[in-house]
Amino acid sequence: MSEQRLKIAYLCDFSPLDRFMYSGGNAHMYRALQRHAGEVTILSRSWGLAEPVRRGIARLSDPMQMRLRWRAHLALAPVIARKVRAELSHARYDVLFGTYAFHALHRVTPPYPLVTAFSSDATQTIYRNSEIGSQFGSKYPGGRAFDAWVERCEAEVFNSTDLMFWPSEWLKSGADARYGLDPERSLMVPWGAGIRTAPEVSPAPFGRGLPVRLLLIGRDWFAKGGPTAFDTMTLLRARGVDARLTVIGCQPPECHRNEWVTVHPQLDKGMPDEMAVFERVFAEAHFLVQPSYESYGFAFCEASAYKLPSLCLNVGGVPVRDGVNGHALPPESGPPDFAAMIERYLEAPDEYLALARSARQEFEDHLNWDAWGRTVAAHLRAGVARLHGKGAERDAEGDIASGAGDRRAHGARRG
Repeated sequence: MSEQRLKIAYLCDFSPLDRFMYSGGNAHMYRALQRHAGEVTILSRSWGLAEPVRRGIARLSDPMQMRLRWRAHLALAPVIARKVRAELSHARYDVLFGTYAFHALHRVTPPYPLVTAFSSDATQTIYRNSEIGSQFGSKYPGGRAFDAWVERCEAEVFNSTDLMFWPSEWLKSGADARYGLDPERSLMVPWGAGIRTAPEVSPAPFGRGLPVRLLLIGRDWFAKGGPTAFDTMTLLRARGVDARLTVIGCQPPECHRNEWVTVHPQLDKGMPDEMAVFERVFAEAHFLVQPSYESYGFAFCEASAYKLPSLCLNVGGVPVRDGVNGHALPPESGPPDFAAMIERYLEAPDEYLALARSARQEFEDHLNWDAWGRTVAAHLRAGVARLHGKGAERDAEGDIASGAGDRRAHGARRG
């Protein structure tokens, strides 16, 4: 019996057809739902009668837009939600699926029964109160004045949403506790790598006497922990290790560039020539050294796909499990700690090879978008069946619940 193809209305504050927005996560979720769940229709980003406000905000600088857009959306939700409801009335959907922008779901009342779902790697309140948010703080006076209101809006949205798919145990457990969510509706389903196809690679030769190639990826050198990665390379070189660092996505300052640093300020994976460079760099690297403060991190998924162990900080929801696809070091760790971890593997190259192979298995089992799409589609179909009073098959329900439990345990073992 073929699986039911659902009709899904997709709601976000940016189009999932833009493969650069939200680091590509929005586009990958859209495509995964198309492959595994059904027919996906992108709802308009228009604010209805408040559309002039949205267009005015869009003319501001990026930092101002980032801080004003979603707060204005919450304030104007009663008006904007009417536009969403009108679009839903034009067809009969099984699912309303929101991504990243919880504010887009605020005050939305569907015109008929359907399953509502949401996925994001953070919420504004959890991010702000985490060790990640503490690293960045508020840049504008009075920015904290709306915090309590925002949290009430979050709680209202999440408690009225049927299914929430969080990519990390860090976020799932935080959301369950903060908003009082039902654990059966709040699920941990890891996101995948930002690549279309799984590469065929072998771990680069590794051991004493060979160059050790480190890699860092991101648009913000400092936010991604660039200085620590650079100092780790420098410390290894002082100890006689021929360490080199390759950077993709940003330009380090002059003080963090020398003859052992190679920089690719931007690589577009949609361009064959640039994708070839991306693949070569990953195939030659030995460690992704990325001591960043972030709520997830697609780079760690991509590293696992290329059999590349990751070294990071144990903060937020980074998809790195100790001894499985790398190591998540304590938050206070610095260059000496990262260098010591690398030297440990230099003394045991067979252990490095086993870690590289384990990283690839982690990608194949969990950190890919097909795995996400299949799991999410199963939950959506079960939710639609329950909504229409058909009930799901008992064994299928058991498989879904068991799978969610396995993934929750999988996430809890990180670090």
